[in-house]
Amino acid sequence: MTDADADEILDELFSVIEQRKADLPEDSYTASLFTHEKGENAVLEKLGEETTELILAAKDDDHEEIAHESADIVYHLLVMLAMKDLDVSDLRDELAERR
Repeated sequence: MTDADADEILDELFSVIEQRKADLPEDSYTASLFTHEKGENAVLEKLGEETTELILAAKDDDHEEIAHESADIVYHLLVMLAMKDLDVSDLRDELAERR
């Protein structure tokens, strides 16, 4: 996979997240995070949960589970960015400044 492919995947995923935020379809897990009774705490708790699961997978050297939990963290991170009216370009800009 090239860097451009990875960028495209993140951009497409974030676009879907933004669309779910705008449309709030009833059958969407993503939309449920935006409307959850706990508010933003729902996605923040998921980030904590997924982080713990990633740490345990890394401790067990379970490469498949590391990839799975990492994807969960990235997804929930993007949802949180959308909640805070930030986007992938904000993340890219911050990472670029740290080069």
